[in-house]
Amino acid sequence: MKPVAIRDLCISFGAVQVLHDVTFDVASGESFGLVGESGSGKSTVLRCMSMLQAQWTGDVIIGSQSVREMPLNARVRTVQMVFQDPYGSLHPRHSVATVLSEPLRIHGLDRQRARMEQALIDVGLPVDFLERFPHQLSGGQRQRVAIARALILEPEVLLLDEPTSALDVSVQAEILNLLARLRSEKGFTYLMVSHDLSVVDHMCDRFAVMQAGRIVEVLDRAAIPSNAATQPYARDLIAASLAYERAV
Repeated sequence: MKPVAIRDLCISFGAVQVLHDVTFDVASGESFGLVGESGSGKSTVLRCMSMLQAQWTGDVIIGSQSVREMPLNARVRTVQMVFQDPYGSLHPRHSVATVLSEPLRIHGLDRQRARMEQALIDVGLPVDFLERFPHQLSGGQRQRVAIARALILEPEVLLLDEPTSALDVSVQAEILNLLARLRSEKGFTYLMVSHDLSVVDHMCDRFAVMQAGRIVEVLDRAAIPSNAATQPYARDLIAASLAYERAV
């Protein structure tokens, strides 16, 4: 798997600058979190990395190559993204087989049926789900299909944009444990956006705290229980999360 380096990432929407010189590193095979309040720029970082937003400055380097310099086919084989909403990320009129076969067809990969079946097995779904449509699936099953779609091209970096926040609490742990298992088995490099520090504590080796489009502090996961942050905003964010956990 490949490391990721973000260097001086900036983007503006109209007159509003959304990201300000965002810089951090993710080691090969590491799970790295981005946390912060809504509007802090977390998801925008992922959209820039995946080139869903292209009008940014700075650099995103995967391995030794800038994503801007990668041919499109190579980039999408290297980086895939799992979105927040499992209800909006799948076409309602496309079967699971259609969802999974399209990237295989576009990239001219062989053994398409076998690859689709293995992708479902990897995410814990029966192979006969290939014939189902999104309306026949629960939210957790839809998100498993979305993860299978991201996995089927065998990427090295997975971008996870709050992959459990739209799911019932009872299903969230299943998806998080699935993602943890897949990383252990396949060695993915993860970059995960989350509002929930308990998710970050469970999933991530390190995390960056963002505020108003800037990186405030980068911390190890071990900093959460003891609130070892040094910057005031990061300390306040962790303290609020710990207080909420105690109250619950």
